Amino acid sequence: MTQRIIEKTIFELSRPGVRGVNLPKLDVPKADFDQIPGKMRRTGDIGLPELAEIDVMRHFVRLSNLNYHVDKGFYPLGSCTMKYNPKANEEAAAYKGFTALHPLTKSNLASGAIELMAQLAEMLCEIVGHDAITLQPAAGAHGEFTGLLLIRAFHESNGNPRKEVILPDSAHGTNPASIVFSGYKPVQIKSREDGMIDLDHLREAISEDTAALMITNPNTLGIFEKEIREISEIVHGVGAQMYMDGANLNALMGIVRPGEIGFDVMHFNLHKTFSTPHGGGGPGSGPVSVKKHLKPFLPTPMIARKDSGEAFFDWDRPDSIGKVSGFYGNFLVMVKAWLYLRMLGGEGIREASEWAVINSNYLLSRLRDYYGLKYKSTPMHEFVADPSPLKDYGAHNIDVAKRLLDYGFHAPTMSFPLIVSEALMIEPTETESKATLDEFADAMIVIAKEAKENPELLHEAPVNTPIGRLDEGKAARSRILTWPIPEDF
Repeated sequence: MTQRIIEKTIFELSRPGVRGVNLPKLDVPKADFDQIPGKMRRTGDIGLPELAEIDVMRHFVRLSNLNYHVDKGFYPLGSCTMKYNPKANEEAAAYKGFTALHPLTKSNLASGAIELMAQLAEMLCEIVGHDAITLQPAAGAHGEFTGLLLIRAFHESNGNPRKEVILPDSAHGTNPASIVFSGYKPVQIKSREDGMIDLDHLREAISEDTAALMITNPNTLGIFEKEIREISEIVHGVGAQMYMDGANLNALMGIVRPGEIGFDVMHFNLHKTFSTPHGGGGPGSGPVSVKKHLKPFLPTPMIARKDSGEAFFDWDRPDSIGKVSGFYGNFLVMVKAWLYLRMLGGEGIREASEWAVINSNYLLSRLRDYYGLKYKSTPMHEFVADPSPLKDYGAHNIDVAKRLLDYGFHAPTMSFPLIVSEALMIEPTETESKATLDEFADAMIVIAKEAKENPELLHEAPVNTPIGRLDEGKAARSRILTWPIPEDF
C-alpha cells in the first residue's frame, strides 16, 4: 500500500507543468499484536543502534573499497574472463516480472520467460554451430558432467559402452573430476613444445574403449589447436566423441564455430563468455549444446517450439538422461546473457572476440622481454608467462602477485596450468582500454626491475594494503573457521 502511494506521488510529480502535489497521509496498517502470545511479545528496547543514512552508506562504501572487484580495477585472471558486466544486465534481471516468477509457476503463466530462454538457446546454437541445447546446468563443471552423461547415453544406446576419456595435460582442473564423476577413467596425453596436443601420443592413447576426447580450444595456454580437424578425424575414427570445454569461447565467437570443426558436444560458461557476474562463487550457468545425433539424450524438459512458433517445455523425451537441475537452471543469469547478446548483435560478438585477442597479444608484446614464455606459439585471448628470468634473484610468482597489489592491481591466475612452472596466466578480456593495459604492463615491468635491484621488497609485499602478507602455510595448517578469531592466532 505504501509503495503504491509513493509510486503514484512520483508519477504525479513527473507530469509536465506540475510544481507540487499534496501528499496523502500514509495509512499503513499495523499488525494485530493481540494475536501474538504474550511470552513472544517484546517488552523492552530491541537495542539496535540508530545511525544516520550517510553513516551507513559510508560504512558499506568503505568496506567495498577495502575489497577488490572488477568495477574498481583490472582483473586479469586467466581462463576466468573477469570482464566488466554492463549494469543494464543487472537492471533487466531485477525486473519484478523475472524476480517474482516462482519456479513452480505453470508454463502457461510464464510464457515470456520461456520465450526468452528459447531465444537464448537459439542464439547460442547459432554461435557455435550446434543443433540443440539445454540451459539447465548451473555451472561450467555441471555442464561438463552433463555433456559426458550425454556421451555415455549415446554409446550405451549403440550397445557399445566405453571406459575412458582422453584429455591433455593442459586441461582445466574440473575436467578430470567430471570424467571420474561420469563413470569414466581419465587418460592424460602430452602437449608438444609448441603447446598443442601431441598427435602421436593421441594415436597411441586412443582405442575402442575411448568414449571422448575432452579439450579446451583455445587451450589453457591460450593457444588455438591448429590441427583440430586432424584431431577430430582420429577421435571419430574409433567412434569416440569430441567434447569442447567452452571456457575460452570468448576468443572464438563470430570467428570459428566449434560444431563446424568437429566438436559434437560442448558446454558454455554464461558467467564468463556472456558477461554475467563470475566472481564471488556464483551464480553460474553452464548450458550444453550438441550435434543432432546427441539431441535425443538432452535433459528433460527441453525447450522446443510448436508449429505455431510458441516456445514450450517438451517433457516427452523417452531417451533423455533426465533432469540435471531441480528447476530449470539459474534463470536470471540467462536473462543477463540474453540481453548481452541482443545488445551486441552478430557484428558486436565478433568484435568482442577480436578485441580479446588483440588486447592479449598487445600485453604480451610489452611483457615478453621481462618474463619467461615457455610456449612460443602465438596465443589468442590469454597467455601464460612465468617469472623464470627473475628466479636468479630469488623472486617467484607469489612475489610478483603480492607486489602487484601495491600497484593497485589484482594478480593474474597463479600456478596454472601445471605444465608451466610458477605460471602467471593473464587474460585482459575485451573490455579493458589500452590505457589500463599500459598501466598494468608498466607495473609488471617495474616489478621485474625491482626483483633484480631489491628482491627483498617483493618478499615483503604487499605493504600498502589493509592487510599485509599472510603466512599462507600457517593458514593452510591452522584453519580458523569460527568467529571471532582467537587472539593468539
